[in-house]
Amino acid sequence: QVQLEESGGGLVQAGGSLRLSCAASGLTASSYTMAWFRRTPGKEREFVAAIGWHGGSSDYADSVKGRFTVSRDNAKNTVYLQMNSLKPEDTAVYYCAARWGSIFKLGNLYNYWGQGTQVTVSS
Repeated sequence: QVQLEESGGGLVQAGGSLRLSCAASGLTASSYTMAWFRRTPGKEREFVAAIGWHGGSSDYADSVKGRFTVSRDNAKNTVYLQMNSLKPEDTAVYYCAARWGSIFKLGNLYNYWGQGTQVTVSS
């Protein structure tokens, strides 16, 4: 059974940093593209960042470029999202997702999802 478990969320002041982790079990994360999405109440799910299965490619939403960095440790079957210079508009539930194949920004193309972790940025 595939499980993705996010951790690292919390409350931080604007300008601060957080690092989210996504631990995968039941699949070999190194064979999957791993992505982060986020959702706020009243808004659609939004693509944040993704990293290819080999780690050589990544993609980011324009709103987080230069502030967020996605990385992976295949030995630990874990993906990370380093979030710096956080803004109140980054407040959301962040979800980890996995898909077999290339990076896409459409959440519907991802096969596996975690339960999410809340990130709250205060002004």
